[in-house]
Amino acid sequence: MTDILTKINNLLGIKESYKAPDRLMEILYMDKPERDKYFMDFLNAFDKDVTYDWFHDYFQDEHADRKNQKQDFTPQSVSSLLSQMVGTEGNTYYEPAAGTGGILIERWNQDRMKHSPFDYEPRDYYYTAEELSDRAIPFLLFNMLIRGMNGNVVQCDVLTRESTGAFFIQNDANDFMGFSSLNLLPYNEDTETELNIKFVDEKYKPIKQTEKIPEWLLADIEIAELQS
Repeated sequence: MTDILTKINNLLGIKESYKAPDRLMEILYMDKPERDKYFMDFLNAFDKDVTYDWFHDYFQDEHADRKNQKQDFTPQSVSSLLSQMVGTEGNTYYEPAAGTGGILIERWNQDRMKHSPFDYEPRDYYYTAEELSDRAIPFLLFNMLIRGMNGNVVQCDVLTRESTGAFFIQNDANDFMGFSSLNLLPYNEDTETELNIKFVDEKYKPIKQTEKIPEWLLADIEIAELQS
C-alpha cells in the first residue's frame, strides 16, 4: 500500500493524503490541455492499464469513512463477478452509492469487450453514477473522465434525493482513446426534474468544458428527427 500511496501523492503533487480530494478537483477544473497532462501522467504511471480502479486501496485506507458511512469498497474480483452476473444487455448503466467507481469500471470494461478496438465508440454507452461522499466524488469523476466515458455523476443521498451537485460527462470527440469533458449541470428545476433530485446546496462552482454540440451528436439528432 505504501508504494501506491506514494505514487498517487507524487502524481498529485501532495505530501499528505488528506489533500487528495481537493487536489483532484483542482486538476479536473483546470483548462483541458493542462488537465490532460495530469491524465497522461497517471496513465503512464499505471502502464496505461485502465481496467481497474487505481484508487481502490488508496481511498479505502486513507479516506473511507467506515464508521459513519460504512465505506468498505467492493474488491475487484467481486466487482467483476457482479458485472458478469448482471450482464451487459443494453447501453445504459445506473449505479447508486458508486464510491470511486470500481464496479462501474468493471461494467465499462465488459461493454468495451463486446467490440473490437476498431468499432468501439464511447457514444454507444451512457453511465449514471450517484454518490454521497464529498471525498469520493473527485475520484469518481476522475475515473470516468480519464476513461472517456459519457454519463452523469450526481452527488446525492440516493434515498432522500437531496443533492449538492450534478455533473454531465461527455467524450466530445467520440474517441475511444480520448478524455471526456466535465460540465456542471445548472442548479435549477429542470436539472432537479430530469435527475429526480432536490438541490439543498450549491456546492460546486460552474464548469463547462464542452464548447459546442459534437458533430456525432448532431448527426444522431438529425437521424432521430428523420425517423420520427
